[in-house]
Amino acid sequence: MPNRPTLMDYKTQGSVTSHNSNKKPTLKIVEKMADERAGAEIVYGAEECLRHSIELLDELGFPRGVLPLKDLVECGRVRETGFVWMKQKAPYEHFFEGTNTRVSYAVEVTAYIEKCKMKKMTGVKSKQLLMWVPVVEMSMENVDSSKIYFKIPIGVGKSFPILAFMSDEEKNKYIEQSK
Repeated sequence: MPNRPTLMDYKTQGSVTSHNSNKKPTLKIVEKMADERAGAEIVYGAEECLRHSIELLDELGFPRGVLPLKDLVECGRVRETGFVWMKQKAPYEHFFEGTNTRVSYAVEVTAYIEKCKMKKMTGVKSKQLLMWVPVVEMSMENVDSSKIYFKIPIGVGKSFPILAFMSDEEKNKYIEQSK
């Protein structure tokens, strides 16, 4: 298992991106990333990352299908701040049939978490009309909510039925509990 990345690793591996993709990341951005990740619990490898991400979604109260990331290589969590990240081998697009929505996931998805909420999200975009719009927050009123609310940077958002993001196993359990 690899050691925890250092500040130098983030500088040299190119895992930091700036808003202008033609420019190299500044030292300030690299230092901020290293600060956000200080004291993190990090897991590597597809199986460990999948297990970690499912446990995280379960702990937060979200359905397992809401972040359908592929080929995860690294997942981390800083419990003190609630900062989490998930890295996959390549960007991934997913079409949610239940919401008729296409969502794009970058190589790295980050967020600050609390029960029933992921906020300050990066790396997630939703196709709305002809444009890709960043999703910066997803939340539910409580773990028994029937809807998930997704927010974009200007503060507005849209809610969708929780069933649209559930695995078949979760749907069956949810339907049984609703009877």
